[in-house]
Amino acid sequence: MAGGIPEQLEQLRRRIAALEQRTRVGAGAAPAREREAEAAEVVDTGLPGDEVETGLGRHWETEKLHEAHRRHGSVYISELAELPATLFGAMSKGEIREAPPEQWAFLDTETTGLAGGAGTYAFLIGVGRITAEGFRVRQFFLREPGEEASVLEALARHLEPFRVMVTYNGKAFDQPLLETRFRMVRARPPFSSMDHLDLLYGARRLWKLRLESCRLVELESRILGVEREGDVPGELIPEVYFDYLRTGRAARLAGVFHHNALDILTLACLCGIVPRAFEPAGVRVGHGAEMVGLGRWWRQMGENEKALEWFGKAVESGLGDELLFRTMWDAAALKKKLGREKEAAEDWRELAGSRNPFRSAALEELAKYYEHRLRDTARALEATMEAMEHEPGPELARRRARLEKKLAAAGRLL
Repeated sequence: MAGGIPEQLEQLRRRIAALEQRTRVGAGAAPAREREAEAAEVVDTGLPGDEVETGLGRHWETEKLHEAHRRHGSVYISELAELPATLFGAMSKGEIREAPPEQWAFLDTETTGLAGGAGTYAFLIGVGRITAEGFRVRQFFLREPGEEASVLEALARHLEPFRVMVTYNGKAFDQPLLETRFRMVRARPPFSSMDHLDLLYGARRLWKLRLESCRLVELESRILGVEREGDVPGELIPEVYFDYLRTGRAARLAGVFHHNALDILTLACLCGIVPRAFEPAGVRVGHGAEMVGLGRWWRQMGENEKALEWFGKAVESGLGDELLFRTMWDAAALKKKLGREKEAAEDWRELAGSRNPFRSAALEELAKYYEHRLRDTARALEATMEAMEHEPGPELARRRARLEKKLAAAGRLL
């Protein structure tokens, strides 16, 4: 398709403006009904679902059931209904209220662009929910921009029973975008009554040190073991929708619906893994890099003893050198903070004994430890001079001069 996404966005804006202009100048209802009928016919021939009428117009909806006995990669769909009502408490620092799984709404949007703002439409909104039969995904589709008010009204009504909304990057993108769209049609956004868990933050904590990317499709492949088929890559989705608006052909949209539904199912299945890792026992955590991520999270929470526990497990698990040295340094810093300097000194000695980015800093910490805790000025000077060999600097030079003066005054200068 000729032209990039910005050009397609501009074409969409022009089309919306033309539709609004025809309405303002008194265009008859018949052409609008004809366009609606034509759009319904096109979608009906390529996609399952039904036309839905609300007080604000009509739009298209479809629903898919992932049966409870099936699996999505390593996760059985039936396991979702068994997740505890307290699942999100630890990861959200207690901000997410207890709610049974059937009151969780898993939301994801497909949009006309990633820029956000008033010119970006959510043309497909998917909401997943956990039921006794399995996992259901309801999708609300904008056959053309004029159906937005109807879609949003139906979405708001659909979300009423839920107490928790789960998204992936939804706090930064999906929710603000939808709130903008609700305001554009002069409607109240329905999100204030729900707690919002954005799983992206927990996933990054857990896997950013292990995986090159924490994109949802990457986690789907690497963590759940799912390889998609018949999917439309996310970066092509706006182009597919623009092509549909221009030609009325809905065939390629099937891949977009499939992409959206899979994203939502993956999001739900990851909820059986990510939040549990942040519980005190760290359920399902077996990789060293994940342990480091949890240690850093507990440290941020102010739970330093728990952080040290995870750092220790990570070091014992066998980390690569770069992450190992960083984790040893972080563990030593926590031990010092907790007044366990003797233990910290053991880590500093290990770091000082091999080539790594923290070698000089570890020697400097040892110099402080020898001088102020052990009152051993000679060893403090020795550690300082060794640190200067690896990474000389004015602060170390001043420390060396002061220690030499101190030893000279005691008649013990080496």
